[in-house]
Amino acid sequence: MGTPLAELIRPSSLDEMVGQEHLFNKNSLFRKMISKNIIPNMIFYGPPGVGKTTVANIIAKNTEMLLCKLNGTTASLDDVKKVIDESKSVFAGKGVLLYLDEIQYFNKKQQQSLLEYVEKGLITLIASTTENPYFYIYPALLSRCNVFEFKAITTKDIKKGLKRIVELEKIKIDEDALDLLSLSSNGDMRKAVNNLEFVHNALGSKQIRKVDVDQIVDKAHIVYDKSEDKHYDHLSALMKSLRGSDPDAAIFYMAKMLEAGDLQAVCRRILCSVNEDVGLAYPSLIPIVKSCVDTALQLGMPEAKLPLSNAVILIATAPKSNSAYLAYAKAVEDINMGKGVGVPRQLQNTHFDGEDALVKGQNYLYPHDYKNHWVKQQYLPDDVKDRHYYLYGNNKFEQALKEYWEKIKK
Repeated sequence: MGTPLAELIRPSSLDEMVGQEHLFNKNSLFRKMISKNIIPNMIFYGPPGVGKTTVANIIAKNTEMLLCKLNGTTASLDDVKKVIDESKSVFAGKGVLLYLDEIQYFNKKQQQSLLEYVEKGLITLIASTTENPYFYIYPALLSRCNVFEFKAITTKDIKKGLKRIVELEKIKIDEDALDLLSLSSNGDMRKAVNNLEFVHNALGSKQIRKVDVDQIVDKAHIVYDKSEDKHYDHLSALMKSLRGSDPDAAIFYMAKMLEAGDLQAVCRRILCSVNEDVGLAYPSLIPIVKSCVDTALQLGMPEAKLPLSNAVILIATAPKSNSAYLAYAKAVEDINMGKGVGVPRQLQNTHFDGEDALVKGQNYLYPHDYKNHWVKQQYLPDDVKDRHYYLYGNNKFEQALKEYWEKIKK
C-alpha cells in the first residue's frame, strides 16, 4: 500500500498551511515565536484535520529537535520513559520534542508523570486534544503550557489547499466537484484530501465530476457550511432561540449543527445559556444540563442527541432570569472606573496588627454568632458601599429569596 496522499502533500512550512490565520499570519506572536526557535510547552486544541500534527512536525524540523510521537489512546508511562531515555542520547541533538496526540486520554497519574519531565526540562511537550483542555487536562500541567486553539478550516481555505494538491498531482477535476469536496469536509482538511484521493484512485486519469464526488460525501456534513460567519450565525440562532423560549427553533438549530458534526460548540452554547438566561429563576437546572452535556460528550454522536435534546427543551421552556449576569456587569463597570480599590478593615486577612499599627483590632463580626446567621456589617469598599449590583428577578425562586432576606434584615 502506498503512502496516503495526505502524507505526501503534508505542508513542510507555515507558509504552506491553510487556515489558522490567527496563528500563522506573519504578525502573530505564535509565528514570531516559532521563527525565533523559542518553543515553549504547548497544547494544541481543536477539531481533527486542522493542522495540529503538521505544525508539530514543522516546529521539530525547524528547530532540529528529535521528534517523538505518542498517542494518548495507546501510549503508556513506559513509552514516555523511553522518550526520556532518548533525550539523554547523542541522537537527541537540540533536545527532544514529544508530540502527544489525544492527551485527554492520559489519566491523572500519567499526566502528573509528564509534569515532572516538563518541569525538569527533559522534554519539550506539544500535546494536542479535540476536547476542551480546561476540562480534561491536569491543572498543574495546563498551567505550565501555552494553549493555542486551532479552528475548523473554512470551506474557502480548504478549496485553496485542494487546488494546490490538484496542481501538484495534475488531477483533472471540475470546479463544482472541487466545491463539493471542500464543503463536505466539515472543516477537516484531511477528510477533504482523503475524499479527493479516493475519487482519483477510482477514476484514474478521468476527469472528476460533481456526480462522482456526490457518491462518497456524507450529506450530514453539508447541512450547513461551517465557515466562520455561518458557524457563528447558527450558534447565535441557537442561543437566541433558547433565550426566547422557543423549543422548536432551539431543537432545529441544535439538530442542524449536530448533524454537521458540531458537538463541542453546541455543548458550550447550552452550558452558557442555562447560566446566562435561566440562571437564578431555576438554579437547579444548571447541574441537570451539565449532566446532560457530560453524558453527551461521553456518548458521542449519534447518541449525544438524546441528552442534548432533553437539555435544550428544558432550557427553552424554563423560566428566565439574567439577574446574576446583570449584577456582574454592574460590578465590572465600577471596577473599570477604578472604584473599590481598598477592602474594609473588618474583612482584611489580618490577625496580628503589629506594634506600629495605628488602628488596633479587626472588629469582624462573625455572622453565625448572631440570630438567623446574619448581622449588619459593611462588606463593600467605602466608595461603593451603598451600591446595589444584584436586583432580585421577577420569578418565583428569586422573589422567595427576596422575601426571606427582607424579613431577616428588618
